[in-house]
Amino acid sequence: MAELARAGGVIGAVGLALLVLARHRSWRLAGLGGWIVGCALLAAWLAPAGHHRAYAAAAVVGAIAAVGLGWLFVRVPWVLAVAVLACAPARIPVSIGHTPANLLLPMYVVVAGAVVALVWELFGEDARVRELGLLAWPLGLFVGWTGITFLWTLRAGEEDGAKYLLFYVFPFALLAVSLSRLRWRVGWVAVLAVQLTGMALVFALIGDGQYLSRNIFWNPKVIVDNAYAPSSWFYRVNSVFYDPSIYGRFLVVGILVCLVFVLFARGPLAWTALAVAVLTWLGLVPSFSQSSFVALGAGIVVALAVAWRRRAVVPLVVAAAALVVVTVGVPQFRHRIIGKAGLSSSATGGRSKLVTNGLKLVEHHPVIGVGAGGFKLSYAALTGLPGKEPKAAASHDTPITVAAETGIPGLALLVWLVATGLMLTFRRNPVVDATGRARVALGLALLAIVVHSLFYDALLEDPLFWGCLALAAVAWRAVETA
Repeated sequence: MAELARAGGVIGAVGLALLVLARHRSWRLAGLGGWIVGCALLAAWLAPAGHHRAYAAAAVVGAIAAVGLGWLFVRVPWVLAVAVLACAPARIPVSIGHTPANLLLPMYVVVAGAVVALVWELFGEDARVRELGLLAWPLGLFVGWTGITFLWTLRAGEEDGAKYLLFYVFPFALLAVSLSRLRWRVGWVAVLAVQLTGMALVFALIGDGQYLSRNIFWNPKVIVDNAYAPSSWFYRVNSVFYDPSIYGRFLVVGILVCLVFVLFARGPLAWTALAVAVLTWLGLVPSFSQSSFVALGAGIVVALAVAWRRRAVVPLVVAAAALVVVTVGVPQFRHRIIGKAGLSSSATGGRSKLVTNGLKLVEHHPVIGVGAGGFKLSYAALTGLPGKEPKAAASHDTPITVAAETGIPGLALLVWLVATGLMLTFRRNPVVDATGRARVALGLALLAIVVHSLFYDALLEDPLFWGCLALAAVAWRAVETA
C-alpha cells in the first residue's frame, strides 16, 4: 500500500503540473484527473483503520457540499477568494495515520468545490489556459518535482511526505489555479481587504482578552510554557489559532494591508486604517512571535520604500543606525548577540543549530534531496537523535527544508516562484489607482509570509501564500490588458 501512496504522490504532482502548464483542454482534464487519483491514493493510505461508515457518510456530505459550492463558484467566482480567506485560520486537531495533526478541514471542502467548478468550466466553453501567467512554469515545475522526490523519501518518513503533499501542496496549488482564473474586480478586492483586516482585528481583540484573562485555547504546550514563564508579564496568546506564530503572521498581513491605506489613501479611510492597524498591533504584541515581528519590520521597510521612493533611504538608514546603537548600548543585548556566543544557538533560540545541521543535510544530498517530507527523520539520522518522532529535528526555515527535501533544483524553483510573485506586484506599479494599491498590498503580504518562513517553516502550508501568488497573477493580467 505504501508503494501505491508513492505512486499517488507522483501521479498527483505530475497531473497538477499538467493542469498548470498544458494548453489543450484534454491535457488539462487529464492532469486534473491525475490530481484526483493521486489525492485518492494518498488519502486511502493515510486513512486510519475502522470507522468506515463514518468516513463514507462524511464523504457523501462533503460531496454534496462540494457540488453546491462548485455551482456557487461558477455563478459568483470571487466568492471562492472570500471562502479561502474565511477558512484560512481554521486549523482543527485531528489524528491522521499514526500521528496528530492540525488540519484546515473547512478549507478542504472549499478545495472540493473549486475542483467541481474547474471541471464544470473545463468541460464548458471556457478556453482559458496558463491562467497563472509568468507564475505557471515555476509553480508547475516546483509542484511536479516535489511530488517526484516522494519516490525516494525514507520509508519511515513516508507518512510525513504523504501528509505534506495531500493536505498542503496538492490542495493549495490547485486553489492557486482556481483563484488565478478570476477576472480582476476592484470591488471584490476591496471586500477581501475589509474581510482580512476585520478578521485580524477580531482575532487581535480575542488575543488581548486571553492575555488579560490568562486563558488560552487549543495548545497544551503553550499553556505549559506560560506556566513556567520567568516573568509574570510574559504570557503568549494564540487567539483562535493553534500556534502563536501562525496567529502573529495573520495579524502582520492584516496590519500591512492597513498600512497601504495609511500611506496611499486620504481622509477618513486612512485614519480608520491607522486605528485598525494600531489595535491589531496591540493584539500582535502578546503573541511574542519573533518571526512575526521581523516579518512586520520587513513589510514596513518595503512599504516606506515604495511610498517614498528615494526619500526613504535617509530615514531607513537612520532607523537602522539607531537599532545598532541600541543593540550595542544595552549590555544584555550586546552579550547575547555580539558577545562570546555570537550568533550561537542561545542567541537565536536554538535555531542556528537547526540551520547548521540542515545545511549539512543539503550538502549530503544536493541534487535530489532526501525526498518530500523526509527532513525530520533524515535530520535525526544525521545528528543521532533517538526516537521515531524526534521533535528536536523539526525545521524552522522553509528554504533549508525545501533544499534538504528536494535538493538545489527544488530550492531554485521556489526562489523563481517567489521572485516572480514579488515582481508581479511591485514592477511597473506607480500606485496611482486602486489596482496599484491592491498590488502593493499583495506584494507586502507575500513578502511578510516569505520572511516569516525564514524563521518558522510553514510557507507552503499557508493558503494565504498560494492565494497571494494567484491574485498577483490576476492583477498583473489586468495591468497587461489595460
